[in-house]
Amino acid sequence: MAEKEEFAIILDYLPYGYPMQGKMMPIAQAIGINTLILLELIPRRGVTLESKEKVYIGPDKRDKIYYIAGRLPREKLTETAKIQLQEFIEGVVAEQEKKFIDFFNNAQAINTRLHQIELLPGFGKKHTKEILEARDQKAFESFQDIRDRVANIPDPKKAIEKRLLEELSERQRFNLFVK
Repeated sequence: MAEKEEFAIILDYLPYGYPMQGKMMPIAQAIGINTLILLELIPRRGVTLESKEKVYIGPDKRDKIYYIAGRLPREKLTETAKIQLQEFIEGVVAEQEKKFIDFFNNAQAINTRLHQIELLPGFGKKHTKEILEARDQKAFESFQDIRDRVANIPDPKKAIEKRLLEELSERQRFNLFVK
C-alpha cells in the first residue's frame, strides 16, 4: 500500500491560478514531506498560502487545503517553485543524512554495466569502484566520512541533492529516491 502523505510544503502559491488557463482558481504547488511527491493543492476559500509553509493534507479536517487536485506535472513547476524545491531538498538531505548514507552503504548494481552510484551526478565507474572498496572495509557513517575515505570524489551531499532535483524536475530512466 502506498504511504499516504499528511503534510506538504508549499513551493509556490498562485492566487489567480495558472496564467493562460482561463480558470481564475487559486492553486498551490507543493511537495509531500515524506514521499517527496509533487502536488497541486486547492486552498480553502479566503485562505492565502506562503512559500515554505507547512500545510496539513491528511485524511482528517484540513484547515487551509480544500482538496488535493492531484500530482503536479514536472513541466508545470513555476520558477519560484523550482527555487523553493532546491532549498527544500537541501534541508531534507541534511535532516535525513543517515538515509542517504545508507544509500551509499547499500547501493547495488542495476545491471552488469551500470551501478546505482553511477547515477549520481559526477560519479563515474572510477569513483563507484573506490566507494565500493571503501565500504567493504567499513560502512560509511556520514557524508564527511565518505569524503575523508575516498579521495577526489565530488561532494556526496551535493550529488544527492542534484540527483533528487533531477528526479523531481526531469524524467529519469531510473529513479533512486523519488517513487
